[in-house]
Amino acid sequence: MRAARLIKMVLLLQSRATMTAAELAQELEVSERTVTRDAQALSEAGVPVYAERGRAGGYRLVGGYRTRLTGLARSEAEVLFLSGVPGALREMGLEDAASAARLKVSAALVPSLSDASHTAAQRFHLDAPAWFREPRTPDLLPVVADAVWDDRKVVARYRRGDDEVERPLEPYGLVLKAGIWYLCARVADRDAFRVYRIDRFTAVERQGEERFVRDEGFDLPAFWDERAEQFARSILRAEVVVRLSADGARRLPYAVDPAAAREALKAADAPRNDDGWVTVTLPVESEEVARGQLAELGPEVEVLAPESLRARFATDAARLAELYGT
Repeated sequence: MRAARLIKMVLLLQSRATMTAAELAQELEVSERTVTRDAQALSEAGVPVYAERGRAGGYRLVGGYRTRLTGLARSEAEVLFLSGVPGALREMGLEDAASAARLKVSAALVPSLSDASHTAAQRFHLDAPAWFREPRTPDLLPVVADAVWDDRKVVARYRRGDDEVERPLEPYGLVLKAGIWYLCARVADRDAFRVYRIDRFTAVERQGEERFVRDEGFDLPAFWDERAEQFARSILRAEVVVRLSADGARRLPYAVDPAAAREALKAADAPRNDDGWVTVTLPVESEEVARGQLAELGPEVEVLAPESLRARFATDAARLAELYGT
């Protein structure tokens, strides 16, 4: 533990000209007295740490000293590609590896590039969770992430309806979508790729130290895009017929599934009525969901079918007229 802290202290001093005892204590999460003892230990070991007293003083390395402990480990190099996603790194249990990697890179940079990490952080930040939803990290996410990085086979139990199912999985990749974590994995005994919500896992155990051999043809972004599109289409199991004004047609993709809206409008590519309205048949998840989505368009949409949904809108319209005294 202390050896790792001493190495981190050298890397910090190597990446910055001077650091005060308070700054080092904060970075290393120790007391200033411990910083003093560590600096003395480094000096006795031959590392030229020099302490300057006074208001502008602090600790620095003498004579342009450079440590050779800056080679990136595989996990640190890989995690650099996720350095713009601090929240996701923390949830996967990779924050320490990312911190060590950033320090090593900073220490290896020439002085003119020493502010690269700061300038990058001020130009890109990813806030993954959706609005008005409290993010919750699945308890088993670090275990799953560890198996993904190491290509380790696992046996997972997960909730499916009221039942629990157990599957041997080869975890290929993780996806964070609107604050929800998903695992893309190959079901070992079925040779098929599936997507699982990690918050539905009840148990995940490694199958010893056995690793699986990755399919080199597997492309995680392409696989996710395909499955996401399939899922979006699979839940659109009902249809409604609506009339839309020009403004309603323009706003439709923002109220319902965008791809379904565009296809419906394209299929209805016929001369509009004299009043500029167009009739479209729109796939929706359910009548209840359609009611909420189409209500966003207000008077720019008229429901023609099914009759039950039209009746609901008529009731809502009557209530609104009564409410506003029209």
